[in-house]
Amino acid sequence: MGEMTSFQLGVVGALFLSVASSVSIVICNKALMSNLGFPFATTLTSWHLMVTYCTLHVALKFNFFENKPIDMKTVMLFGILNGVSIGFLNLSLGFNSIGFYQMTKLAIIPFTVLVETLFLKKQFSQNIKFALFILLIGVGIASITDLQLNFVGTILSILAIVTTCVGQILTNTIQKRLNVSSTQLLYQSAPFQAAILFVSGPVVDQFLTKQSVFAYKYSPIVVGFIVLSCLIAVSVNFSTFLVIGKTSPVTYQVLGHLKTCLVLGFGYTLLHDPFTSRNIVGILVAIIGMGLYSYFCVHEAKRKQVGDHSSLSQVKEKDTTAPLLAGKNGQVKENNSLV
Repeated sequence: MGEMTSFQLGVVGALFLSVASSVSIVICNKALMSNLGFPFATTLTSWHLMVTYCTLHVALKFNFFENKPIDMKTVMLFGILNGVSIGFLNLSLGFNSIGFYQMTKLAIIPFTVLVETLFLKKQFSQNIKFALFILLIGVGIASITDLQLNFVGTILSILAIVTTCVGQILTNTIQKRLNVSSTQLLYQSAPFQAAILFVSGPVVDQFLTKQSVFAYKYSPIVVGFIVLSCLIAVSVNFSTFLVIGKTSPVTYQVLGHLKTCLVLGFGYTLLHDPFTSRNIVGILVAIIGMGLYSYFCVHEAKRKQVGDHSSLSQVKEKDTTAPLLAGKNGQVKENNSLV
């Protein structure tokens, strides 16, 4: 029971850290890109990952965690896949309308459910599917404004969905099958993610913004916000691996949509972004969907826990009621000795 309580507290802590750090970095990056005019998102992500790796390397030197070797081919492919998925998401945003980009992010949940069902034989109850449906409807109402389709943008969105989904499933699978922690996996994969984005980032950003990150004039306040963004990103990257490892890729995506609702709310209250009745209705529907998802997950986990205890009790009872003295065919021998 103590281990279960400790695990639940760990999950709650990971979820809170993920929400707090993600909302913080969105607000920071929004100020950096919208107000200060620094549009190089992909390059900024590569800096995030490099700072994350350096921070973890220092933490390793001070023995905050133990490094566990992982097969180099596995780590390299995993890191490159995650780096590529970030690039595809940024390209998808560049080639599509914001509404279609939001649809792309929403599609990650049903695609993840499909992949896990088909290839990992994971079962999702009708209640969970219903809760996810309500959640997606709510986020769709709140965030999707226009849906402008084009061929290149659609292909990029499909690639972004596939690579993001597979990357998050692998994040969960590698941690559990290889028995490595989120910190150990992030430490070993971050250099490869950073490398692929460090090389491709300036090219992608110049293609999307028609500006060069090398020709940009960096003012002290811009540098300050970049440093702040990189520091917050350490927490974001760590909590991402932590949440996926402790829960599941689907739960992480649900959490991501909670962040979307919070960002919309913070954008209205802090940055005075436009906010309509449609946004409010969508957020409320999404919150209902998230509440249902959380309730059904907890309920099914408890039911599974009770079932496991019941099976264990039956095995123990069977062992204790077995005859102490049995014949060759399992018949109980009579004990005729005098007492």
